[in-house]
Amino acid sequence: MNAANTANAYKNQQIMTASPEELTLMLYNGAIRFITESMQALDRDNLEKANAANLRAQDIVREFMCTLDMQYEISQNYYKLYDYIEYRLIQANIKKDKSQLEEAKQMLTELRDTWAQAMKLARGQQVAAK
Repeated sequence: MNAANTANAYKNQQIMTASPEELTLMLYNGAIRFITESMQALDRDNLEKANAANLRAQDIVREFMCTLDMQYEISQNYYKLYDYIEYRLIQANIKKDKSQLEEAKQMLTELRDTWAQAMKLARGQQVAAK
């Protein structure tokens, strides 16, 4: 098995054994990574790669939007936030505008960091309860 196959097998195993909370964190990291790739591709004037990476980030943001439980007010607020991020990604893709990509990346990074902190707090409460 070559290195690429080994890495893919490891990644698949990570995904298959991850908790829903860890999967959400992985999605945030993926969206941020794809935005970064899109920005780097724009720097190299590789519009095809920039578009492909941007579309993958959009897919992740749409997945966040689709999985919200809209019976809660906070979900409605998150939906608006994700909708704005998706709008920025679309506009960045149309206009080849790195500043809009940077704004989307910053917002997703803040959401990811908050999510990671919430995971740590929840784990701490689970440990304290035992």
